[in-house]
Amino acid sequence: MALFSVSAGCSRSSSTAPQMPAPEVGVVVLHARSATLTAELPGRTAPYRISDVRPQVSGLILKRLFTEGSEVKEGQALYQIDPAPYQAAYNNASAALTTSKAKAERYRQLLRANAVAPQDYDDALAAYKQAAANVQAARINLGYTRIAAPISGRAGISNVTEGALVTSGQTTALTTIQRLDPIYVDIPQSSTQLLELRQAVAAGRLDKNTPVVTNVGLWLEDGTKYPSTGKLQFTDVTVDTNTGAVTLRAIFPNPHRVLLPGMYVRAIVGEGVVPSAILAPQQGVIRDTRGLPTAWVVGKNNTAELRTLQVSRSVGNDWLVTSGLKDGDRLIVEGTQNLRPGIAVRPAAARLPAEQMQSER
Repeated sequence: MALFSVSAGCSRSSSTAPQMPAPEVGVVVLHARSATLTAELPGRTAPYRISDVRPQVSGLILKRLFTEGSEVKEGQALYQIDPAPYQAAYNNASAALTTSKAKAERYRQLLRANAVAPQDYDDALAAYKQAAANVQAARINLGYTRIAAPISGRAGISNVTEGALVTSGQTTALTTIQRLDPIYVDIPQSSTQLLELRQAVAAGRLDKNTPVVTNVGLWLEDGTKYPSTGKLQFTDVTVDTNTGAVTLRAIFPNPHRVLLPGMYVRAIVGEGVVPSAILAPQQGVIRDTRGLPTAWVVGKNNTAELRTLQVSRSVGNDWLVTSGLKDGDRLIVEGTQNLRPGIAVRPAAARLPAEQMQSER
């Protein structure tokens, strides 16, 4: 009898053993919302305007009238070429003009009295007009001895000093002036990526008719963010055959001359807005053995469900999901280690970092 009692007790104990509670998982409820797509691309700064200063007449440089590296104004004198030979040519032309004018006037009076042939008067009048043109040319050349700045901007290094002989039309510039405020940033973008964006716009998946597309941010070489926002000006129509890229040009204010021509920068370019994007936190998306993105979600009756996803790109701390998740899904981002399809789970709000929670809203 005692043996029977012990056996019965063991049987009751095994049948009433407590079951393991459902594991708790941290979930994020996904909501479709608009998302701005951006691309980080390399870029180079270029001057807004640039002008090589060259002489238009030949002569000896008497003075350099500016400080290298300083700001100069349009029309400001930069160099003075010896004006003496050009002043003499102007004086000679003026004297010849006076003589030819008097002769032409005298022949006009004689023609009225039929004292000279009409051809003689025509020759005198032509000589007078030629003398007037010579005076004008001499005046222009004399003015060219004062070499002025063609644009406002910052002057570079002077390639000549006082006493240097310069010639009209020489290939070497005396100096170069560059306008640095505003300043351009040239940004190469893959032609393949450009085609993909255009196809997305044509299919209605992407909206480019928004001001955010024209805004451009900038990161400097030392990793600091440039404080001002630029504007996209245009996209080049030619693909570089060496790189397979087209050039985007943005313009930035540069009042403190922080940006100098030729600097390497990283540009944040807006590509468009996805009207109804599903953004999944990256910690909730894992790769299976085949390398495909997958995610655990809380399905019917609070059971775990594993889904295979399609993602196109990262947006901040999230993945942009194009297939596999929908609005209202409860994505499991915490406690996925021991999950199996179909097991019961206890969903609770995930404890994401504050900045990530902010991006999810």
